[in-house]
This record gives sequence, C-alpha cells and structure tokens, in this order.
Amino acid sequence: MAGGENWVTLYPVGGLGEIGQNCMLLESRDSAILIDCGLMFPEDFHYGIDVLIPRLDFLLEKKDKIAGIILTHAHEDHIGALPWLLKDMNAPLYGSEFTLTMVQNKLRDGSLVNAEDVAFHMVQPRDEMRIGDFTLHFFPVCHSIIQGYALGMETPVGRILHTGDFKIDQNPLGGHFTDLEGIGAFAESGVRMMLSDSTNVEREGRAMTELEVKDTLRDIFTQAEGRVVMTLFSSHVQRIQEIADLATQFGRKIAVSGRSLLNTIDVARRLGLLNVSGDVFCELSELRDTPDRDVVLLVTGSQGEPMSALTRLAEGSHRQLRIHRGDTVIMSSRFIPGNTKAINKVINSLYRLGAEVMYEKVQAVHASGHAHREELETMLRTVRPTFFVPVHGEYRHLIKHSRLARENGVAEERALVLENGQPLTLFEKGIRFEEQFSANSVMVDGKGVGDVGRSILKERRLLAGEGMVILLLVLDSESGEILMGPKIQSKGFIFEQEYAHILEEAESIVLDVYAQVSSTDWKKLRQRSKAALRRYFQRSLDRDPVIVPLVINV
Repeated sequence: MAGGENWVTLYPVGGLGEIGQNCMLLESRDSAILIDCGLMFPEDFHYGIDVLIPRLDFLLEKKDKIAGIILTHAHEDHIGALPWLLKDMNAPLYGSEFTLTMVQNKLRDGSLVNAEDVAFHMVQPRDEMRIGDFTLHFFPVCHSIIQGYALGMETPVGRILHTGDFKIDQNPLGGHFTDLEGIGAFAESGVRMMLSDSTNVEREGRAMTELEVKDTLRDIFTQAEGRVVMTLFSSHVQRIQEIADLATQFGRKIAVSGRSLLNTIDVARRLGLLNVSGDVFCELSELRDTPDRDVVLLVTGSQGEPMSALTRLAEGSHRQLRIHRGDTVIMSSRFIPGNTKAINKVINSLYRLGAEVMYEKVQAVHASGHAHREELETMLRTVRPTFFVPVHGEYRHLIKHSRLARENGVAEERALVLENGQPLTLFEKGIRFEEQFSANSVMVDGKGVGDVGRSILKERRLLAGEGMVILLLVLDSESGEILMGPKIQSKGFIFEQEYAHILEEAESIVLDVYAQVSSTDWKKLRQRSKAALRRYFQRSLDRDPVIVPLVINV
C-alpha cells in the first residue's frame, strides 16, 4: 500500500459462498489475525474424500505476520482445519475455555501437531486483548454450542464487528445469551464494517428457543413408555444438559454410545459446564437389568453416518444394543443438505424395528443456532455499521442478507457481497477491491492433502459408475511372443460367469491387435488394445468402464 495511510485488508479464505471452511484473514501494515480455520464435509461426488479444508498455502505465505488465531467457537466448520495449519505455523490461539479444550483434544487425537507446542490463551466474556495491531473485545453469543463469541475489533482504520455464528434467544436457558448490550456499547462510537452470519436469512421471524425444545422433549418423555433414544449434534452441550435435566426429572438413567459424544460430555463435565448428578450417566453394560421405561440412550448418528451408533442400531449391527419395539427415537438436529437420503433410510429402518421416530419435520425437537431475519435485523439496528459484509452462507444467502442490510439503513453501495478469494481493503476514508487470489478447497484423503484433484475424482466417478476392466498380457522381451494371456478381469463392471462370452470375445480382440502391432512396441500395443476394448464394450454393452492394460515384458 502506498504512502503512510492506514489500511486493513480482509481476505476471505473460506466460508463465503458456502457453509463450511470458515476462515478470514485480517491484515494491517504490520500484523495480521486469522479468524477461525474450519473444514467442510464432502458431498456425494467427493468419492472417498475425508474432508475439505481451505487453501492453507495462502495463509502460510503470511505466517510471519499472523499474530494470533482467534476462534469464535468450537464447531468443526470453524476449528476443523487447525491441525493442518498448525503443522506449519506457530501462532497462538485465542478463544473460550471450552473451545480451546476441544481444540486441544483434537490435536492430541491426531498425529499432525503436538498440542503442547501450541500456545493457548483463554479469554473470558467482555475481555479486551491486544493482538498485533488489533484490540479485540469478546462478546458472548447464543449458538448451538456453548461459549461462542462475537468479536469486536479496534483496527487502524476503525471498528469492525464479526458476529460469529449467533441467534438472539430472548429466554435463554442456562445463561446462554447474546450480549447485545455489550455489542451495542462497542458500536456507540461507530462501526466501520460488520461481518454477519447469513445462514438463516431466508427464514422469517425468530429462531425457535431452547426453552420451546425442552418443553417438547418433556412432553415426549411424559408419553414414552419404553426407552428414549436421543441423537443430536455431539457438540451441543446445552441440549445435552436439557436431556440430563429431563432424565433426572423422570428417573431415567443415561447411557452414551459414540466417541464424539463421550468426548464432549467428558470435556463439559470436567470444566463444570454440564451440571448433572453423579448417578445420571451409566455404562451400557449396566442396562441389562434396567427396565426400558428407566432408560435414555444418547447416541451419535444424527446425519445417518454409516458407522455411527444410531445407524448401527437401525441395521441391527450394534455390538451392545438393539432397538426394542416401543422405543421412542428423537433426532434432535436438522437434516444437513446432502444427508437427507441417509437419514431417511435410518428412519425407515427404525420404524421396521418397531420404534417411533420424532424429528424436526414432525415435532419441535430441534432449534437452529443461527439467527432468522428478525434477529438479523436486530443485530443490524444494534450495530448500525457503515459497511456491511455478509458471511457464513451460500451465495444466495449473502445476496439476501446484503438486501436486508440495505433495508435496515446500510447504503446500497456499502452492502458488499464478497466470495472466497476476493480481498477487500478498508481505508480510513474508503474501500478498494484487491486482486483475487486462489481460494479453492483442498481435499484431504487419508494422509494425502491436496494430492486428489479433479482428474482423480473423475476417475473415481467413472469407477463408481462404470467399473473397471484389467487386461494382463505377458510377453517375451526378446522374441515378443506371448508367455501369458491375454487375460481380462472385471471389477465392478460385469459378472464374469454370466458374461464369460463377452470377456472371451474381448480377449480375442486383444489378440487381433497383437497381430497387427509390432510385438516390441509396448506403448502402441497398450494404447491400441485399450481403444479396441473400449469400442467393443460400448458397442456390445453400451458401457464405458475404466480400462487398465498391463502389458509386461520379461
């Protein structure tokens, strides 16, 4: 940047135009801070991919300027990519006690980073902390996880507010409220720019409260004559507290199945954030002599994950548990797009086993942690920003949130829609769009990071859709005579016994190619054999398998 003018550039690395991979870098002349570093779970077309993470090489280029990584809360789409980032970056982490403890557990469970090598700085509500050129204020927000923060930032070019993920619950349980008073006080001297959660901008009114959810759950507990089987997002400590309260009220024991749930409960109890009597939770092995009416099963699997406890229950493959006729299953979470088929399959299987299933479409058993339009308007009127940038949403959410901002006092030219890779510089008296940078997602497959790209995914899609044919042909390296083969094997293409004549004809075609090509021109023999087999399978079966020609000379 030219001259001595102050500036702050926002680099959206992830989370804009998508729900997931939340990651925003704020850079000033002398330092930078990173807000969150999350992952995104794969879609159906990401064959075999474990997770997607932001482009970390862009961040690593600026690692010497990054004075701290600020974590708004402990959901995977905000902290999940930290192990890959911290492997190559030594920057301190700032967040609530619960958030940092969840990160520590994540690092200890993995093999990329030693948690003891990372500096953790716990911050309390309304703490004020200087990090590089930025002074941060931490305001508690109500969300579907405890101890989340909105961030008020004093920067060289004025005040910026990042709402984090939030909703405004007017009757919060357990003191989990959004600190509008603190945010309003921060905004009194003027906020140059606000970045705000856009997830539920399409939903009118206000989000359902946890009090309403608890009332519904109480009604279900009252009517349930058998076991209550609950599944929910594993990190939702507040909902777990509600279930524990109801189990105590109705004299039921809670047994837990699922590592992520056990981990969250352990952390929350250890930090004094989950208040339950010592005998409410019990081991699965203790249920043998306990009547069904006295049992709550808390299990993983709210999204129909293949190896989760609820899915294994629905399939009858759980090692310790079975669904009993008369069980009431409560799926206390929303259906994430892309998981609907898997969830419906689990629900149908549970009904076949004699259970009754309650879920968001038929009962008020889940409340979103994201603000609806009325709450978003309340935040806009509280902050009254000069510039507005919607974050945490797909592109349509960002557009609609920017329109909402204009309806609530933000000038049309100052309600800005950014996407990943589009930097924006904020000056003391204006803004400037900077040159775009590459912010494509990086795919993680096992221990491989970024080594799977579009061509590999295309091959996997072909393998899934068409199968594979392997040609084996062994030749004498001196004479070129056939020593073995041609032998053709089908993998996921056709049933070899039923279509033996197809494979025999394919082998004859390879012999014809061999007769026409010099037996010492291995490359041409492979290419011609592959092309001839492809034409044959398309003509005879209207299929296009992946063909792997192995022509070996010995």
